[in-house]
Amino acid sequence: MAAALSWAPLVAWAQAAAPATGPTTGPTSPQAALPDAAFEVGRVTVTGRASGPLSTRQLLTSVDVVGGSALQDQPVRHTWELARQVPGVLLTEFNQGTTSGKLSMRGFNGEGEVNAVKLLIDGVPSNTNDGNMPYIDLVLPLEVEALTTVRGTNDARYGLHNIAGNAELSTRQSGTDTAVRATAGSFAYRDLQAVTGLEGGGFSQTYSLGARSSEGFRDHARFERYNLGGQWFYQASGQPWRVGLSARALHHVAQEPGYLTAADAQDHPQMSNAYNATDGGSRDLSQISLRAEGQATADLSWQAIVWRNRYEDQRFVRFSAAGSQQERDTDETHMGLRTLLSWRVPGTPLHRLAVEGGLDTERQDNRSQRHRTVDRSRAAQTRDQQWNFNTVGAFAQAVVEPSPQWRLVPAWRVDRLSGQFHDLMNAVDADLYAYGSLHSPKFSAQWRPDATQTWYGNWGRTFQVGVGRASYKYTAGSAEQAPSTNDGWELGWKFLGAQPGAVGVAGLSGRVALWQQKATDEVMRKLNDPANDSENIGATRRRGLDVQLRAQPVPAISTWLAWTRQEALIVTPDSSSGAQAGNEVDHVPHQLLQAGADWQASARWRLGATLFRQSDYFIERTNTRGRFGGTTLLDLNSRWTLQPGATVELTLKNLTNALHEYAWWDTSSGQSLHSPGDGRALYLSWRVDL
Repeated sequence: MAAALSWAPLVAWAQAAAPATGPTTGPTSPQAALPDAAFEVGRVTVTGRASGPLSTRQLLTSVDVVGGSALQDQPVRHTWELARQVPGVLLTEFNQGTTSGKLSMRGFNGEGEVNAVKLLIDGVPSNTNDGNMPYIDLVLPLEVEALTTVRGTNDARYGLHNIAGNAELSTRQSGTDTAVRATAGSFAYRDLQAVTGLEGGGFSQTYSLGARSSEGFRDHARFERYNLGGQWFYQASGQPWRVGLSARALHHVAQEPGYLTAADAQDHPQMSNAYNATDGGSRDLSQISLRAEGQATADLSWQAIVWRNRYEDQRFVRFSAAGSQQERDTDETHMGLRTLLSWRVPGTPLHRLAVEGGLDTERQDNRSQRHRTVDRSRAAQTRDQQWNFNTVGAFAQAVVEPSPQWRLVPAWRVDRLSGQFHDLMNAVDADLYAYGSLHSPKFSAQWRPDATQTWYGNWGRTFQVGVGRASYKYTAGSAEQAPSTNDGWELGWKFLGAQPGAVGVAGLSGRVALWQQKATDEVMRKLNDPANDSENIGATRRRGLDVQLRAQPVPAISTWLAWTRQEALIVTPDSSSGAQAGNEVDHVPHQLLQAGADWQASARWRLGATLFRQSDYFIERTNTRGRFGGTTLLDLNSRWTLQPGATVELTLKNLTNALHEYAWWDTSSGQSLHSPGDGRALYLSWRVDL
């Protein structure tokens, strides 16, 4: 068992990582003047807000923003892969057809046992009932303006699934230009994306279209995906309001190569087992939202969003030779409403005072069926469940600045849940546990002694409840279950160097933070359970250190680095969990490292490199089956500007052809099973902006 993470060496490391002379005062860049603790990667356009919802970067303290310049031209199979550019984010890569992978953070894994990240697309909640995030593939990389993550427990705007934080994709919603990008590469990868905008007469329209396919690195891994989207906004001339409609749809079909034994994954990583020959599936997603926003007065703004998500998924999967093929069918329709009122209080003796409140509700209608199958022919049904799950939440928060040096953000959120569960196979009906009112207090503080640094701290509480059958009193007479509460804190320092291009320490900017999150009675899904149930693993503790640095030593070169040291321990295990006190939560690597560098070699030629490293992890909670998953990946790219608006880019991914894989423990076959990731791959892209 690994030794527990000690705070002392982490603090010492943080002190050593900081500039010995401290940040330099004097002339600062436009970003340096921003009084917040956000960390940025890539080009991020920041504009001052005198109206509208309060800014994420000013409300919260552990915010990372990756700009569209670092995301739009990435050759990826799935949009969640863009999060490899986000500091402190773990990617779990299943590489199994439509079930491809996901992102997680703050010591939570991406297994699907606890899906702890709230996903938003332009403010629209976009998780499935179990917290997974297939809706992320509705967005094309080419239309992404920014990917913003909020890590920790201090964001009061969202409730359900906002356990360790949230991630929001912001997309293009205006403009009159057109961008087209075509990519071809290894493993018969083909990708075509187009985004165009029109404006006139108060109307702005944006359309997106995408088609992507590949034969895959492994045998029996072909996929095809098609995207279509449109956004329409109207604002009458001189009017302080606007209305908008957004609609997106996706169709995805894919084969699944299956999982390999450890020996086969090492010696034959591209193979697929004969018993996986008919594995695969299809997925259809749609999202439509209607929004309105405006100014009631010069200081009072409002916003309302109504949305509907639809998720239809059919999957045929066989995990090992010892198991049988399963057909998994999921059909979910979620509808919701979010409203927001923001008041920038005038005439206060304080430096600044703003208050914000909101209401939201979500109504879910879910259906899950499973069958044992032989080559996609049904043999027996193992699940037929239907349930509704409803939430109502309200929050209030304030930005209080007694002076230009201090910012305090107190907040409070309350959620209520309701719903009914119907097991159609076994004729069982069940009500939701009486969770009651779920209170989530929050508090953040920032101190800015000068324009080059910000010291901050936050504390907050989030909640977790079971998903699927685990939220309902399925067994007659069973005791009520309390929600799991997550209490977390963070202490950090953000420092800003001098003007971009300054040489030495003065040109270095960054953020260093210590954090911790404790949970009571953490509930984990039983991933391969026909009953769709969960289990209580007991009290857990996650903590770590984040170090994020950005430098531009000379005008032509920009660099960034993010390093996370983390642990996730079971402190007081539940008697039925099979774990022991001090065991690690599975699939949580101790270290994550991300780094990037760009060199503008000439007016037309740019070179770049990105590095990703993660350490290995235990693959189950008893910590006795070995550690897997450690890897280092290096990508290179080169971009030529042929003429204004036309570029060609060459990307070499996994330069060293490093073996990287996802691994898990299969109790039915008594062995670890492995899914190798892509080997070395070359991609050629052509982009035109009109």
